[in-house]
Amino acid sequence: MKNLKILSLACALWLSGSAAMAQVNLDSLDAVYDSLSIGEVSVTAAKPMVKMEADKMTYDVAADEDAKSATVLDMLRKVPMMTVDGQDNITVNGSGAFKVYVDGKPNPMFSQNASQIFKMMPASAVQKIEVITNPGAKYDAEGAVGVLNIVLAKQAGGGAAQVVEGLTGTVRAQVGNRSVGGGVFFSAQKGKLAVSGNGFHQRQRLKDSEIETEVTNSDGSSRNTAVSFTQRNPFTMGNLSMNYDLDSLNTLSASVGVMAFRAKMEGNPVVSIGAGNGLDGSTKYAYEHDLKSRYTSLNASADWQHFFSAERNHFLTLSYLLSHTTQKTENGMVYDHLLPSLFSVSKPKSLEQTLQFDYTRPIGTGQTLNVGLKYIARTNKAWAEDRTEQTASLTEYRHSNDIGAAYAEYEGRFGAFSTKAGLRYEHTWQSVSYKQGQGDDFKSNYGNLVPSLSLSLSPSMTKNIGLTYNMRISRPGITYLNPYVDRSTPGHISYGNPLLEVEKRHNIGLSFSSFSPKFMLNMGLNQSFSNNQIDEYTFVAEGEVNKTYGNIVKLRNTSLTAFANWLVTKKTRLMFNGQLDYADLRSSVLDTKNSGWHTNMMLGLQQTLPADFKLGLNALFDTKNYTLQGWKSGYEMLVARLSKGFLSNRLNVAVVGFTGLRKGGAINIETYNRGRDYVQTQNIRVPIWQVQLHVSYTFGKQGVKTKEHKSRIQNDFMEKKSEQEQVTPASGTM
Repeated sequence: MKNLKILSLACALWLSGSAAMAQVNLDSLDAVYDSLSIGEVSVTAAKPMVKMEADKMTYDVAADEDAKSATVLDMLRKVPMMTVDGQDNITVNGSGAFKVYVDGKPNPMFSQNASQIFKMMPASAVQKIEVITNPGAKYDAEGAVGVLNIVLAKQAGGGAAQVVEGLTGTVRAQVGNRSVGGGVFFSAQKGKLAVSGNGFHQRQRLKDSEIETEVTNSDGSSRNTAVSFTQRNPFTMGNLSMNYDLDSLNTLSASVGVMAFRAKMEGNPVVSIGAGNGLDGSTKYAYEHDLKSRYTSLNASADWQHFFSAERNHFLTLSYLLSHTTQKTENGMVYDHLLPSLFSVSKPKSLEQTLQFDYTRPIGTGQTLNVGLKYIARTNKAWAEDRTEQTASLTEYRHSNDIGAAYAEYEGRFGAFSTKAGLRYEHTWQSVSYKQGQGDDFKSNYGNLVPSLSLSLSPSMTKNIGLTYNMRISRPGITYLNPYVDRSTPGHISYGNPLLEVEKRHNIGLSFSSFSPKFMLNMGLNQSFSNNQIDEYTFVAEGEVNKTYGNIVKLRNTSLTAFANWLVTKKTRLMFNGQLDYADLRSSVLDTKNSGWHTNMMLGLQQTLPADFKLGLNALFDTKNYTLQGWKSGYEMLVARLSKGFLSNRLNVAVVGFTGLRKGGAINIETYNRGRDYVQTQNIRVPIWQVQLHVSYTFGKQGVKTKEHKSRIQNDFMEKKSEQEQVTPASGTM
């Protein structure tokens, strides 16, 4: 009898494998890998933490023990193809030109302030992280290197037969020497209605960070600014989603999410100015600098989906998405008699509405055709004022960007081989009008034809080889385009360029994935190139450092990524995540070029100790990273976690500590930029050492599964942002 049960199990595994041979789909085998039990026979194995496919990579955050006490930014440091540098800047394959989704829906707030949000957002709020390097024709062309999709923690459900009525959830709290916060997550099912929600609040306070910037001009004159500042960041987020089955062939879904984020920085910069051309004399003065920023975001979506058959492989979807974002920034610099004090206020806001139609139809065995139409209407409005005791200037403008798109995509599976090929056309209508202030009204419209191709071979159920090609674009945002001159920093001015073109980047990728119950290996080789990359550049004119933007860079970037996870014993797991890349950047406009190697890596250990205590150790290293006009140094960090579950693991308690490996538990970041007639150096020191206590408790029925709303809109549209549109205080200059 026992042998018969084992044979039945083997047959079930073989049948499920032959049905999915064309693509490694380990999600469908979760139940098998987690625990398979037939009578007296029990087969258990580890669930894969990382799944690499031809067009995307998925990191299972919920399967990582460290997620119970880490932030999302901490988890991103473990994710293949992702890099988080010492200033918390996030890149994918060396580029910051990616778009951020939350539960499959675009979130402009996350995209504009990803670093600040993720380093305050608990990883326990996330189910998985998807890095979509080849989004395909169904996705918008926006995003030079792809899409980062954050899937929030919910009790994910399937068909009606899997739904168990009831309520379940988790409450969490965290306190440390630099931060405090808490949150709640729940899901519920009643008949045909499923509801899930989450919300959390966190407050962070960092002090004694230091920035020193020095500019030396070709005439020998110099300017040095040194400041020590304190930063405060309260953050609140909430989301509610629902799913209702109208009948067996029609489903209605909706969700709404809100987010509020504040940032405050206070410091007293000291400025030293040295004379040039062999002249003697210097000037030194100090001033008070106070920077306050406030962001709010509202996102809402609704979907109606109709299935033409019980198999649910032939369907159409109508979707609507609304996103509204507001921002207010107050910047004050108070001088002591030497210079007039300067105050500035800016109030940008945006409204984005999207209407989308998608149709999917099988056209043969293992073959599917997807077609769709989409229209995005986005309006940005901004009001800004700069004033001193004697003067005042006001700027007010309206920026409209409408996009119409159509796509067709073919998917085919033939035994162990699968392919996806698509073509997308997008047309953009853009206009900028100034009601007040300096700036010229202008209009432009243009079209882009964007191809994509993905090939995948699965020689076995646990191995996959993928080859991809795609072209991606980045539209310049208003800060890049706006010619308004910002004089908020003495001796420095910045302004946009309204003549910028759409940035185009071509990407070719080769991936390999292998999985076994004890060892997992994922590798990727990527090549990207662009002949009109948008970049900022600086030059000195009339004694002032000017910063602006242009389509001035030819980029060639080659990267090799690797992720390995080794279950040494039942109680010991070793992890490695690393990337090696070579960048070549050239600009004929600036008559300059730069190139160099860069690497970053994470070494991790997860150990089960006596009494079922869990220990996690992560060491992170990053080397010098090259830019067009210079370089940025790397960093070293160490993170440790000790946790234990109580009350059948309903209650989890963890102590977390992390530190930089420099004096005082700090990280030091040096930046070097060289122009035609100046050299700029910057040294940033951030004491990041922290100790935190995390407590979480799960209530309700264990294993409850509910359906949640996932918007059918896959909207990548978000303009390329400048650093001025991102809140990354550590990289700013006070």
